[in-house]
Amino acid sequence: MRGGHFKLEITCAGPFMGEMADPIQFKDEGNKHFQAGEVDKAIECYTKAIKLCTDKKVLAVVYRNRSACFLKKESYTNAASDASKAIDVDAADVKALFRRCQALEKLGKLDMAFKDVQRCSTIEPKNKTFLETLRRLGAEIQAKLKTTFSTDSRVQNMFDILLDEEMDKDKKEMAANNLVVLAREEAGAERIFQNNGVPLLLDLLETGKVEMVLAAIRTFAGMCTGHKARVRGREDREVHYSIMAVDNEDIALATCDLFQCINDSLTGGDRRFYGKEEALVLDASKDLKSILMALLEMVASKKVSGHGRDQALNLLTRNVPRKDKKDPDHSKSLFTIDHGLKKILKVCGQIPDLPDQLPMTENTQLIASVLLDKLWDDLRCDPERDNYREVCDEYIKGKFDPNDMDRNIHAINALSGLLQGPFEVGNQLVGRQGIMEMMVALCGSEREVDQMVAVEALIHSSTKMSRASFIITNGVSLLKDIYKKTKNDKIKIRALVGLCKLGSAGGDDYSMRQFAEGSTEKLAKQCRKWLCNSAMDTRTRKWAIEGLAYLTQDADVKDDFVEDDPAMKAMFDLAKSKDKTILYAVACTLVNCTNSYEKKDIMPELVQLAKFSKQHVPEQHPKDKKDFIQKRVKRMLKGGVISALTVMVKADNVLLTDQTKEMLARVFLALADDPKDRGTICAHGGGKALIPLALEGSAIGKVRAAHALAKIAAVSNPEIAFPGERIYEVVRPLVSLLHPERDGVQNYEALLSLTNLAGLNDKLRVKILKEKALPEIEQYMFEDHDHIRQAATECMCNLVTCKEVQDRYLEDGNDRLKLLVLMCVEDNEKLQRAAAGGLAMLTAAQKKLCTKMTLVTLQWMEILQRLILHDQPQIQHRGLVIVYNMLNSDDNELAKKLMESEILEILTVIGKAMDNPKRQIVIDVARTCLVKAMDLGLIKPFTTP
Repeated sequence: MRGGHFKLEITCAGPFMGEMADPIQFKDEGNKHFQAGEVDKAIECYTKAIKLCTDKKVLAVVYRNRSACFLKKESYTNAASDASKAIDVDAADVKALFRRCQALEKLGKLDMAFKDVQRCSTIEPKNKTFLETLRRLGAEIQAKLKTTFSTDSRVQNMFDILLDEEMDKDKKEMAANNLVVLAREEAGAERIFQNNGVPLLLDLLETGKVEMVLAAIRTFAGMCTGHKARVRGREDREVHYSIMAVDNEDIALATCDLFQCINDSLTGGDRRFYGKEEALVLDASKDLKSILMALLEMVASKKVSGHGRDQALNLLTRNVPRKDKKDPDHSKSLFTIDHGLKKILKVCGQIPDLPDQLPMTENTQLIASVLLDKLWDDLRCDPERDNYREVCDEYIKGKFDPNDMDRNIHAINALSGLLQGPFEVGNQLVGRQGIMEMMVALCGSEREVDQMVAVEALIHSSTKMSRASFIITNGVSLLKDIYKKTKNDKIKIRALVGLCKLGSAGGDDYSMRQFAEGSTEKLAKQCRKWLCNSAMDTRTRKWAIEGLAYLTQDADVKDDFVEDDPAMKAMFDLAKSKDKTILYAVACTLVNCTNSYEKKDIMPELVQLAKFSKQHVPEQHPKDKKDFIQKRVKRMLKGGVISALTVMVKADNVLLTDQTKEMLARVFLALADDPKDRGTICAHGGGKALIPLALEGSAIGKVRAAHALAKIAAVSNPEIAFPGERIYEVVRPLVSLLHPERDGVQNYEALLSLTNLAGLNDKLRVKILKEKALPEIEQYMFEDHDHIRQAATECMCNLVTCKEVQDRYLEDGNDRLKLLVLMCVEDNEKLQRAAAGGLAMLTAAQKKLCTKMTLVTLQWMEILQRLILHDQPQIQHRGLVIVYNMLNSDDNELAKKLMESEILEILTVIGKAMDNPKRQIVIDVARTCLVKAMDLGLIKPFTTP
C-alpha cells in the first residue's frame, strides 16, 4: 500500500477448493468490481462471501476489503466496524488498522484514530504514509484540546447552550453547573466578566426559569467573591433586588448568598488581593450604603415575597451589627435604627389572618425579632439605647387607636416581637399603664384573631416573675375559659402554652409551684397529645413544644416526657423540619430534660443562714437527682436525640442564635457524661456536629462544646469519631480547654484527648504545636494534682517525636529534662511509664540528651537502676531502652561508666533469663544492650576453657 491508495488483497484458493469455492468466487468477483470502480457491486459480492465463508483468515480479508468499499462510500461507521472484525482475527493487520484509523478520523474520534496509526507506525516504522498521518493527527488533537479547554470557548459554549430554547434539558443543567464552577475560579470568573458575561447572565435572569435564574445568580456570586473591582457600581444590582423579592425560596437564598459575597468583597471580609485592579478601587462606603438602604426598603415592601423578606432580614442581621464588640465603629447599626427600626417593627406587627398584610413565611417575624435584639446589643451607651426605646415607644403608641381594633392588635403583636428580641425594651413598654390591661381585655374579645394575638403577647410578657404574678391574678381564669370554650385549635394551643408558662413561673424550685399538685402534669399531657397529632399544621404543633419548654422545668413532667416515645419522636422530627423557629423551644426542652442548665453551687452554711433569717430557700425536686437524670439521658439517646441535634446544628439560619447554640452544647455535654454513651454519640454524627458549636457561638457555649469534644476524643478512636479532615478541626477547641481559667476536669479531659490525637500521626502533632499548646502542657506537668500531671506527661510523651519539642529539651537554662528524670521515680506507675517513655524517645532521637541527662541530677544512675529493676515490664522495658540509647550515644565515657556500675550485673541477670512470652521484650532489649557493650569493647563474651 503506497500513498494511502487502496489495494485489495487477492487470496489464491489453491488446489483444494471444496466447499470454499463459492465464498472465494464471490470475493474474487468483488475485487474485480472494486478495481472497476463498481463499489456497490463489490459490497454485494463481499457480503455474500461473508455469509458463506467459515475460514477465519479468509473472512478477515473479506471484511478488510469491504471496509475499503465503505470508505469509498463515506460510510465511515460501517468501515470502522468491518476493519475491527478483521483486527479481531489478526491484531497486527496493518491494512485493517489503517482503514479503521481513516474511518475514525472522519467520525471525529481523533484520539482513537491516533492510537491505530500509532500501532501501524510501530509495525512499519519506515512507512511515510503512517508517519505523516501520525504527525497530522497529533497536531489536530492538540489544536482541538486547546480549543475545547480554552476558557473563552467554554464560556461562550455554555451561554449558547443555556440560551438555546431547543436545547436538551440535561445539557442545559450541565452547562449551568459548569458555568457556576468556572465562575468560582479566578481565571474563569475574569473571562466571564471580560467576554460580555454580565449581559448574557442578565439574559438568563430574564428567562424566568428557576434553573437558569439560579445558575445566573450563582455565577454572579462566583464573579463577585473577593473582587472589589467587579463589584463596585454594578448597574445590575437593581435586578438582583427584584430577583430576591420573587416567591421562590431557592432563588431568594441564592441571591442572599450573592449579596453576602458582595458585602464581604466591599468590606474586606475576603482578604484576597488582585493587584492593579484592586488598587484602582476607591472607597466602597457609597456602595455599602446603597445596599443597606435597598435591604431596608425590601423589609417593609409589599412587593417582596416572604422568602425574599426573610433573606433581607438575614443579610441585615449578619452584616449590620459588629462581629467584634472591640470595633469602635457601629455606625451601620445607628443608621439602621434611624432609617429602618420602624420598618422592622412593622414586620413584627403583621398578622397573617388580617387582610392587606405583608407577605411572610413562618420564620419572618422571629427573624425580625432576632435582628431587633442584635441591634440593641450593638449599642454602646445610654443615649443610644434611650433613642432606641423612644423610636419603639413612638411606633407602638402611634398604632393604638380606640376606633380601630386592627391597629391595636398590630401594636400588641409588634410588642410581642420586642419581647422575643430585646426583652428589656419590650418589658419596659409592657409596664406602661394600660398595656397589660389591654392584653387581658383582648383575650375576652369576640374576634378570634384578637384572642390569638393577645394570648401570644401574654405568653411573651410573663417571663418576668412580677408580670407572671399579675397575669396569674388577672388572666389565668380568662386563659382557662378560652382554652375550654374556643373551637379554634390555634387559639386553644396558645392558651394552653400561656397556662404552661404561668405554671412554670417558679422555675425548677419545687417549693414555688404556681398551680395545684398534678396541674402541670395535666397541661404537659395535653401538650404531648397535640405534639403527636400529625394532622395539625407544623406551626400549631410548634406551640406544643413551647409549652413543654416551660413545663419541663418540673421533674415529673420531664420523666413523663422521656417515657413517651411517640412524643419524643414527634419533637425530634419537627426539629429536623424546615421550620427553624422551633429550634429554641426544642433546645430549651432538651436542656431541661438533661438538667444541663447553669446551676450555682449552694453552700450549706448559707442555706442555714437563709432559713434562720426566714428567707426563701429553693428546694430540689427528688427526681432532679443524678440517678434520675442519667435514666432520662439513656431514654433520650435511645429515642434518637443525637440525630435531631446534628440536624439542628447544621441549620444555616440566623435563628440558630448563639444562645441556642449554647443550649445545644450543654445538651451534648450532658449526653456525653457517661463514657459508655460516647460511642452512640459518635455513631450518629454527634462528634462532627460538635465542631461548629466549639468554634462559633457564645464563650460559654464554645467551652461546653469543647468539653464534650474532649470527653469523646479521650475514649474514642478519633479517626472514627471525627473522620477525614475534621479531626484537625478538633485540635483548637481542645487546646482552648488548657487555659488556666478552665476548671480542672476540663484541663484533664483536654489533655487526655490531645494525648489520644498526638498518638495518631505527625500531622496532628504539628497541628497541636501550631495551636501553641506546648507551653500549657509543660505547665501542667508541674501541677500538684496527680491526674492532671500524669495526663500532661502522657501527652508530652506522644509529642516528643517532634523536632520542635526535642529542641526545647536540648535548650539550656530550664528544668524540662530534669523533671522527666525525677518523674521516673514517682509512686504513680502511670506517671512513671509516661516519663520513662518520653525519656526513651528523646534519648533515641537526640544523642546529646543522653549526656545531658547525667548532668541534670546526681541521682541519675540510681533512677536508671530503679527503672530497669521495676516489676512492671512496660516500665522496665523503657528503662532498658534508655540504657541502650546511652550505650549508642557515641559518648564512650558514659558507656564505660554504665558498664562499670551495677547496671552490667542487672543486664546480665535479665539477659540470661529463660525466654518468657510475658517478659520477652524486656529480655531481648537487655541482650541487645550486652551485645552493644561487646561491640564497644567494654565487656567480653563469656567463654569456657
